[in-house]
Amino acid sequence: MPAQPSSPYDYDLLVLGSGPGGQKAAIAAAKLGRRAAVVERRSMVGGVCINTGTIPSKTLREAVLYLTGLNQREMYGQNYRVKDDIAIGDLTARTQHVIGREIEVVRSQLFRNGVDLVHGTGRFVDPHTVAVRAEHDGERLVSADRIVIATGTSPAHPPTIQFDDRRILDSDGILHLDEIPRSLVVVGAGVIGIEYASMFAALGCRVTVVEQRDRMLDFCDSEVTEALKFHLRDLSVTFRFGETVESVVANDRGTVTTLASGKRIPADAVMYSAGRQGATDELDLEKAGLTADKRGRIQVGPSFQTSVPHIYAVGDVIGFPALAATSMEQGRLAAYHACGEPANSLVALQPIGIYTIPEISYCGQTEDELTSTSVPYEVGISRYRELARGQIIGDSYGMLKLLVSTNSRRLLGVHVFGSHATELVHLGQAIMTCDGTVDQLVDTVFNYPTLSEAYKVAALDAVNKMRAVARFGL
Repeated sequence: MPAQPSSPYDYDLLVLGSGPGGQKAAIAAAKLGRRAAVVERRSMVGGVCINTGTIPSKTLREAVLYLTGLNQREMYGQNYRVKDDIAIGDLTARTQHVIGREIEVVRSQLFRNGVDLVHGTGRFVDPHTVAVRAEHDGERLVSADRIVIATGTSPAHPPTIQFDDRRILDSDGILHLDEIPRSLVVVGAGVIGIEYASMFAALGCRVTVVEQRDRMLDFCDSEVTEALKFHLRDLSVTFRFGETVESVVANDRGTVTTLASGKRIPADAVMYSAGRQGATDELDLEKAGLTADKRGRIQVGPSFQTSVPHIYAVGDVIGFPALAATSMEQGRLAAYHACGEPANSLVALQPIGIYTIPEISYCGQTEDELTSTSVPYEVGISRYRELARGQIIGDSYGMLKLLVSTNSRRLLGVHVFGSHATELVHLGQAIMTCDGTVDQLVDTVFNYPTLSEAYKVAALDAVNKMRAVARFGL
């Protein structure tokens, strides 16, 4: 929607990148009556999220769970499989179908809201102007009153490792394997590394995870990560914590990963998931008066403004938590601020979802955080194996943990591990955003049989523990 002749700029808001954050920023501005446009390469509409990140990896996970029959083995035996000989094509067919549909959804949403899609790669010419270079159409200048940087990230490549997209891959390349490896080394035990480690382990691949820290997912509840570690070890995953990779050698027969400790690990392939790099190298940030850190990330303030007030940055390019859900909300809030529209933010209570096998999701604080700040709390736990629905779906390992303030009885944290964890967490999140108490969960009637009953069981567990202490009259 080009600007009116009286405006000095082509658009009120220009967004660089069409991922979750950029898309939501542009649409939010359009809903507020502003002229908005998105700059994106023709082959990457929807951003990394749809093309190489969240959507393909989560679709791959669903294909793995279905074809391996993993979630049904509790009922039908450990040898149960929907398909005995799973090929890479069985996995990618579903992934490509979903990617195609999601790209069309993004295009449709932008079109319906009057947001222009400017194809190409953008770079700053000055603080209000971006040069957009298309693959075959040359370069054009686009100006805007406000600009949102939502260019996302790409996998970080250590300079000493020779990636070949066949034997030594990053988390993007892993989606283009010719065949399922019989053995795999995963370097990095962050969210992406552990998600892929669990998927390939479920396929029967012998997975070794190498991590220089002494634990994985250190921002999660320690009890939950220990449960995940136990489950992955049951799928024959080997963990090498406190180890760093010294070199990786590859040939036609496979790879050998040498660790600084001297250990050597043979495998069919190696996947590096050792962080991500902000996609800012080609933006010419200095011409806009901006800089990025050594990881390509842009620093922002509470309203996602950069050091240049009319330029905002959202999504993975600003760092943690770098999740699609949080990026969407950042985009919306940035657009509202840019348009002078008041907005209520519940960013502090956004859930974290990790699509490992099994899933992890949480909202609020962890036990470690509460302990370190001397906040008194009680723990209420429910285990799926004690729920009728847990027995029906064959999940004997899942659990839900509530952290409850012993002073106000408010929920301080909700942590879920097991089937549908990323769905279940929202019930606890809703209670927390309304400053609800554990008593509301105790008094609520839940459908039976459901996994949501776990909230009532865990709430009763916490209340009974607090009641036991209260009897002492202390």
